[in-house]
Amino acid sequence: MNLRTPASITPAPAANSANTYSNLNGLAALKANPNSPQAIHAVAQQVDALFLQMMLKSMRDASAEVGDPQSNEMGMYQDMFDKQIALSLSQHQDLGLGAQLTRQMAALAAAAAADGAATPAAGATPAAGAMSAAGATPASGAAPESTGGTTALAGTPEEFVSQVYPAIERAAQALGVSPHAMLAQAALETGWGRRVARTAGGASSLNLFGIKADDHWNGARVAADTVEFSGGVAVQKRASFRAYGSVEQSVADFARLIGTSPRYRDAVAQGGDPQSYVQAIAKSGYSTDPEYANKLNQVLNSATFRQAVGTRLAAL
Repeated sequence: MNLRTPASITPAPAANSANTYSNLNGLAALKANPNSPQAIHAVAQQVDALFLQMMLKSMRDASAEVGDPQSNEMGMYQDMFDKQIALSLSQHQDLGLGAQLTRQMAALAAAAAADGAATPAAGATPAAGAMSAAGATPASGAAPESTGGTTALAGTPEEFVSQVYPAIERAAQALGVSPHAMLAQAALETGWGRRVARTAGGASSLNLFGIKADDHWNGARVAADTVEFSGGVAVQKRASFRAYGSVEQSVADFARLIGTSPRYRDAVAQGGDPQSYVQAIAKSGYSTDPEYANKLNQVLNSATFRQAVGTRLAAL
């Protein structure tokens, strides 16, 4: 078998430091930046190598039963050879296991990175996954979507509350829902306004509640990365989200959605109590994140939330 690296394949830098099975320093080096693509790729190769080692060992054991017994020295050298050949094969041949593991680890790393970037001082983390009730397929003839990453709507939680609370309070009163519950959801979905999808021109989409652009949405839209959960596994996806011309439009669209959809009837009915709303909106499947209710509760019960809301009320 040809074990040479094809010209079109360049081993990842992290993998180069762990390309010998006995190189413990090389494996330790992978811990320096475990979420980097290079480290994830190298770890996946190690998994492939372990699988190959088990296969080779099973083959050796089967051969030993029908052949001449090996000496201890021969067995030791044969084991060393098998480990190294398995590692070399894993770096130059795709067995499938490593590729699947790479995708899962990359998605989890992306989720952790997104949470860390938008986590406020009190530790409240944004939802890992946008609303699952709305589809991401652009409607035929709909407005073209823009791709531009994310932008900050506010620099601090206090600034975020100052910008969105008036519109949220009006919508919440009309629905009979606690404005604190709606505010906590907007804070979670946007990381207190620090992570809002933006257009290619740099303008904010003002999408405060992570609502996707489904087939029925004919307004402006933006494409953004999101992390969703399927069977408990985090998967990073590219999805289409609604874009608005103002905070008022964003809040009104969210209020109209949960106020008219049977899916969120229980959440609206229990919305007068923030804790009950949190449990009901999560149970309804608003987000695919299984920890959505816990994350909303973290926001509601955080010192950051109390301080931001208190500052707003004190200014009135």
